[in-house]
Amino acid sequence: HISASSGGHLPLAGEPNFRTGEPTPMNALVIDEDFSEMHEPHWALRSAFQLLVFGLVLAEVALAVTVHSGLIWLTVPLVLVVSHLMHGVLIGLHEAAHGLLRKNRGFNEFDGVVIGALSFMSFSLYRVVHQTHHAHLITERDYEFWPLSQTSMPRWKRRLAAFFELNLGLFYSPFVFLRAFLCSPSPVRSKRVRRRIWAELALSFVTWILIVWAISIFGLWKYFIWMYLAPALLAANLQSWRKYIEHVGMTGDTVNSSTRSIVAKSWLGRLVAFTLLHEPFHGVHHQRAGLPHSVLPQHVEKLQPKNLGERPPYRGYRYALIELLRCLADPRVGPQWRTVESIG
Repeated sequence: HISASSGGHLPLAGEPNFRTGEPTPMNALVIDEDFSEMHEPHWALRSAFQLLVFGLVLAEVALAVTVHSGLIWLTVPLVLVVSHLMHGVLIGLHEAAHGLLRKNRGFNEFDGVVIGALSFMSFSLYRVVHQTHHAHLITERDYEFWPLSQTSMPRWKRRLAAFFELNLGLFYSPFVFLRAFLCSPSPVRSKRVRRRIWAELALSFVTWILIVWAISIFGLWKYFIWMYLAPALLAANLQSWRKYIEHVGMTGDTVNSSTRSIVAKSWLGRLVAFTLLHEPFHGVHHQRAGLPHSVLPQHVEKLQPKNLGERPPYRGYRYALIELLRCLADPRVGPQWRTVESIG
């Protein structure tokens, strides 16, 4: 599965990159030919989203029991579990936007609309704006990364945006997409799509009015806070941190030089990738956006460095997180920033 030009594997940590001659970072992953065999797309991988939803329902039931019983010592860790599973379900919105969540198009649309409505997001709006992310990856036309992709945006505004997105993602992320919808010119140009977006926003508004009404009538605020609000806030922040890990600070003009990918070989790392619908294989997804998440690990050779500035995937999220933290003092994305640096 690995190109013969690399000698059968990605360069070892400390060895020179076979294309650039630069040392390979010590936190880089070595991928051998057995890696893909560890990720054969059996039924569990293909059913990951359904298993996530089932696990989320079970975790929520357990959480309701602990809240009712006042077992705070057990409630807190369960909130963390629920938030991680919610994060995985949020990635289901991304899969649905690519038409890959369900084989049946109607079910795919239904799941996307439901996840979006419960996340203060229009599914159709997410799909259009996410298309700009793929078509204009981390350039100034990538609306998902406004304002970090805008070279005209002062650093203090980009810092403020990063702070809100990483700490209040449940509300800030819908704002970024709504801004793209309302700005001029907007990437959403079709009148039919704009009507559908307005309908989905109205659906979300009515849904939440009914939810809040029911909570108030039956006095369920305690359950709402523990079972939805707390884990949803954490899940949205996890989503934002993962998004930033994948791209922020990257200024290359190829997929592998503008994307951080995580390829873990340990059982825990593989479990995390499974529960995140293999989103950690992010560079593969950007090169083959039409592939279902279950087969992304089968194409891990696409993460092999081939051009100047590219690097192997990380062995785990903690290594990529360390690199991201160094970039948050001046959060930016995209090759357009190299031009600004050269002028400066």
